Amino acid sequence: MGDSRLHRVPRAARVVLACLPAIAAALGLVTCTAGVDRTPTRRAHPATSRPAPAHPAAKPRIVPRTAWIGDAERGQPPPRYDDRVVAVFIHHTDSPNGYDCADAPRIIRYLYVGQVDSRDWDDLGYNFVVDRCGTVYEGRAGGVDRPVTGAHTQGFNHRTAGIAALGTFTAGVPVPKAMTDAIAALTAWKLGLSGLDPRGTARLVSSNSLSRFASGTTVTLPALAGHNAGYMTSCPGAALTARLPEIRQTAARLQGRH
Repeated sequence: MGDSRLHRVPRAARVVLACLPAIAAALGLVTCTAGVDRTPTRRAHPATSRPAPAHPAAKPRIVPRTAWIGDAERGQPPPRYDDRVVAVFIHHTDSPNGYDCADAPRIIRYLYVGQVDSRDWDDLGYNFVVDRCGTVYEGRAGGVDRPVTGAHTQGFNHRTAGIAALGTFTAGVPVPKAMTDAIAALTAWKLGLSGLDPRGTARLVSSNSLSRFASGTTVTLPALAGHNAGYMTSCPGAALTARLPEIRQTAARLQGRH
């Protein structure tokens, strides 16, 4: 999990946490986030004026976290921010697929409780969660329009956003079109704020040697990448990984690119 916000986890417990159970007693949910980085925290970046992006995309409807957190909310440190988002990492939550979409807020709340209570993390790791009906939920606190430093891809939480598909998408599992369309729209908007092409690449610096790359290594990754591009995991599942090229193309089209 996050590299900019040190959690309340004892040092001995800060280990790799890829695809571990979120709450064994509640729906058998499993999160596909990865362990706590020990890099120093960053100060929030002041708001700066930027030229209007050349290829903006419409902001999708995003359900606020107040719709799912209820009385489960715990006290936590203030959000941390980067200067902008230059890449998006896609995850799946390793939770059951057969849910009614009306139950998505409850399932997200279980994920949050599993990470905050069972794992002693400071907040939900993902910046956004998308359900199988294509509803986009705000995840981590800090403001959906801002470059909130997440806790979703160990080594690569700075200048990125984490989008989690609610479900399990291993090989052969159908990925709902409503879900992939929503992920594309969210990616188009989020990368469009920085004028970035979802089909392009991003230069990122690893902040933790538990990622695929030694700490301090500058790497070039897809601007829309699977969790497994930065961390040793099967997340977001073979079926969803296979859909990433299509999602990139759709996101680019939504930005008005050809």
